[in-house]
Amino acid sequence: MSIRRIKITLIGAGSIVFTRNLLGDIFSYPELADCEVALHDIDEHRLGLAEKVAQRLARTLGVTPTITASIDRRRALADARFVISTIQVGGYKPATVTDFDIPRKFGLTQTIGDTLGIGGIMRGLRTIPVQLAMLKDMEEVCAPGAIHLNYVNPMAMITWALNQASTRVPTIGLCHSVQHTAHELAHDLGIPADEIDYRCAGINHMSFYTRFEHKGVDLYPRLHEIYAQGKAPAWNKVRYEMLHQLGHFPTESSEHFAEYVPWFIKQGREDLLAKFNIPLDEYPGRCQIFEHAWPYIERELQAPGTQDPKALTAELEAADIHVMPRNITEAAQLLEGLNSVTRSVEYGGQIIHSMVSGTPRVVYGNVRNHNLIDNLPQGCAVEVPCLVDANGVQPTRVGALPIQLAALMRTNVNVQELVVAAITQQKREHVYHAAMLDPHTAAVLDLEQIRAMVDELLLAHRNFLPEYLHA
Repeated sequence: MSIRRIKITLIGAGSIVFTRNLLGDIFSYPELADCEVALHDIDEHRLGLAEKVAQRLARTLGVTPTITASIDRRRALADARFVISTIQVGGYKPATVTDFDIPRKFGLTQTIGDTLGIGGIMRGLRTIPVQLAMLKDMEEVCAPGAIHLNYVNPMAMITWALNQASTRVPTIGLCHSVQHTAHELAHDLGIPADEIDYRCAGINHMSFYTRFEHKGVDLYPRLHEIYAQGKAPAWNKVRYEMLHQLGHFPTESSEHFAEYVPWFIKQGREDLLAKFNIPLDEYPGRCQIFEHAWPYIERELQAPGTQDPKALTAELEAADIHVMPRNITEAAQLLEGLNSVTRSVEYGGQIIHSMVSGTPRVVYGNVRNHNLIDNLPQGCAVEVPCLVDANGVQPTRVGALPIQLAALMRTNVNVQELVVAAITQQKREHVYHAAMLDPHTAAVLDLEQIRAMVDELLLAHRNFLPEYLHA
């Protein structure tokens, strides 16, 4: 059955990786093959590229969706049933560069800086006001029963703030860390990923598998053996260490996780960086990769089949960029993937398909904690299994997490709460409080340094922040 007049809007469509993956998924479902897709971005050039990607995906799959592109956000949102957002306020330059450069002056180094830490705090301060304005537009012009699927980081802060602001348009935060990590562990264990049965819960980027089984057999003893035998993959040593220390495996990558806690990145402790293979400044390096890749992508969109992924790989390997090798591989795969379509592991398309077709699925979504996890604060954003069908996204109750896991998560929830309060209460002082309580920041800097760093960051980001956060 083909469902017409279902409108799906992508805000931040210039994020080509997400646009390609999500639209490839959506167009691959017969029930969505002739839906309406509205693309929006504030960068007209990137928007044009996104439109070309969408059109190419449709041709490759032999489907006939209606595709429109507009820099007018309200026009793109009008009558939308589903809204997907993938924006980055301030972009890599100047915002992300600033988030790394200023803290580095104070001796505070980061890996990704988009979820927690001072980088996550600043990104949240820039992003939440923009998304609150978007949410107001959704309430006013979207179709009745519209739902917002958010891929933007810092996921937990955004999910908390937006769902606190609106009950008319619910925001479901979506990430791929749960399913990606399950695939990685299946590879480590030599078991097909589709045979793994698991249950996971927590907060975004700090969920843990409370159950990880194969045909009814607990796989945790085998994971502990991998750690004990020193066979953990080099790029995943932080997470295997957390398995050893806490008894459960976390969902987010080692380079992410290392900056959510106070134990791995310390001034003068290069031995820790080497022991756990922690790539400082990894996210800026990843952004530099795509600066190299963009000309290839643009040329490939203009003239299909003319760009060689091997040439891009060689250029990236020759460049002085501090990244993990798999980031280079991912860029080449993106270029190669412009001419093919394989269904991704992202939940966005699955949710839309289930709600339209009634097909039941279980996904992991970020929602507000209303009696879902007992030992995390009520109202905070939690990541839990959710049933999805024609009735929408329905979070399931988890109960109490192991006490040590919940205690660790609360150290991150404290920071999230203060950033949300800084925005909703329009109170600059809570920005200092958030930085003071951030585990990594507090492990490196004293209070005077923290306040001075925050002041300098707020001044540098002045053009992207509301007036009440100005000095």
